[in-house]
Amino acid sequence: MYAASREASSRAREALRAALTGSDSVAATTGSELFAVVAVLDDQRSLRVALADVSVPGSARAELSERVFSGKVSPATLAVLTTAVAQNWSRTADLVDTLVLLGQEALLESAADSGRLGAVEDELFRLARIIGDNPDLEQALSDRVKPTEAKRALIERLLAGKAESITQTLADQVVTRSKTSIGEAFDELSGLAAARRDQIVAHVRAAVALTDQQRDHLAASLQRIYGKPVTVHVQVDSSLLTGVVVTVGDDLIDGSATGRLERLRRALA
Repeated sequence: MYAASREASSRAREALRAALTGSDSVAATTGSELFAVVAVLDDQRSLRVALADVSVPGSARAELSERVFSGKVSPATLAVLTTAVAQNWSRTADLVDTLVLLGQEALLESAADSGRLGAVEDELFRLARIIGDNPDLEQALSDRVKPTEAKRALIERLLAGKAESITQTLADQVVTRSKTSIGEAFDELSGLAAARRDQIVAHVRAAVALTDQQRDHLAASLQRIYGKPVTVHVQVDSSLLTGVVVTVGDDLIDGSATGRLERLRRALA
């Protein structure tokens, strides 16, 4: 984002924080309604452009959004929306993308309030792994020609009875409008959930399943390295032969047998 959009996004987030008071149902409703607003804006280009038109005073844009959405969303959602559209955005897309992010944050806030944030984070991570390991599934969920309803039905069948309702709402929104890799989008959401808990995410590929003691020891070691709590997500990958490969952000720690063999091969080349 350019500077104007960064400032606008910061003020919209402040409005979200102010709106999310009371029970976790307020946050859940706000998140879902922000996604519904985004769906309307995605579908109506003229409205989308009008709400981000910097040649029009912010107060007029806020009034327009209120006329369109008043009575259709809760007061909390409307307060966030009117604050967001009153800001000056560098690009129309920045406004819409920020509303998506605020919707995600509101839903994760709801999960935190109900004590389910850790479960949601883990489900998002596992969903990313399932999709990453199944190219046909990722293709089906990413296919821009495939009707949106078909993709939503597919992700609903995949998660039915197996995931938190908030995970399902987040997943539904991702497959509806994601412009990047579906697997990467779920990884980003998992990271957002971890950040909400003020934790770093470590993606671990292990030759065999780790015991709880091994997982705790690895998390403690990574915490000493990075100086803050670390959430460890483990994926079994038998091709590693032995050991683990740990990815934290852009950092890669390869302690696997295949990694050591590859380094030896390069040294001898």
